[in-house]
Amino acid sequence: MQYHWIKKQNKPKLLIFFTGWSFDDKPFDFLDSREFDVIMFYDYNDLSLPNVFEGYEEYYLVSWSMGVYTAFLNKDCLPKTKLKIAINGTPYPVHNDYGIPEKLFLLTLKHAKTGLEGKFYQNIFFKREEYEKYLLNPVRRSVENRENELKSLYENIRQNDLSYEKFYDLALVSKYDKIIPTQNQINFWRDNARYITLESGHFPYYNFKDWDEIINCNSIL
Repeated sequence: MQYHWIKKQNKPKLLIFFTGWSFDDKPFDFLDSREFDVIMFYDYNDLSLPNVFEGYEEYYLVSWSMGVYTAFLNKDCLPKTKLKIAINGTPYPVHNDYGIPEKLFLLTLKHAKTGLEGKFYQNIFFKREEYEKYLLNPVRRSVENRENELKSLYENIRQNDLSYEKFYDLALVSKYDKIIPTQNQINFWRDNARYITLESGHFPYYNFKDWDEIINCNSIL
């Protein structure tokens, strides 16, 4: 697992962000932060978590897509957090009722290289103009690295018989998610955390101007 400091301003609060499969920091450069330093974890070819959390008064967790699973997998290595938010994902990323249906996931895995070069990123977004905005600052990782990441994740998911325990406090679920079916997300969070729905696709971040707005979604409920 790699990490990148999205914002490092010597703030007393640290926001820990686990991104989704195939992403890096580039598409998130536009997000500002008023109250937080922000560290991002990505590239899940190796799921071991670097210990780079010391020195903060408060910690917050935001995880997205496959990052929801990855953060939960590493929960014992994380500092004690004030709030944990899951965005468009569940701890069961490949699941017929709670995540991506297995048949669909295996098709994605089989055609990962083709998808990464075309349709996958288009499907991440709800609106065409969002995809065009993404193209101005796209992911820079190699296709091979991202393809191998998906294979590694699937092997890990197959080998881990996870038993979910109370972890996340809030889930944000997009109404127009083409990657992880909205209803499957609701199926899981209905009994496991508070959730709110967003008028967006799988990548909802263009609806926010900074990380603080994401954290403040907690105050809506």
